[in-house]
Amino acid sequence: MSSNLPDTGFVRLKQIIGDPKNGTPAVVPVCKSTWWEWVATGKAPKPIKLSKRTTVWRVADIQAFIANVHSEVPQEDEAHDDQ
Repeated sequence: MSSNLPDTGFVRLKQIIGDPKNGTPAVVPVCKSTWWEWVATGKAPKPIKLSKRTTVWRVADIQAFIANVHSEVPQEDEAHDDQ
């Protein structure tokens, strides 16, 4: 799916939205507040709390989210078909 995600397992928020300080590229290029708003409204997958201060997401859930968002966005050719 995305080369920035492992094949399986869990990812932390900075692996999803990126971290410029550490050079981690964003898989979903949104700010932290947008991501948490999407989680709260159900647009983004629910996280898993591993401990009091450790929140993760299943890689499979993030891959499915990306695939779903990608299928909802009109492709370049489709966007210009009505002209």
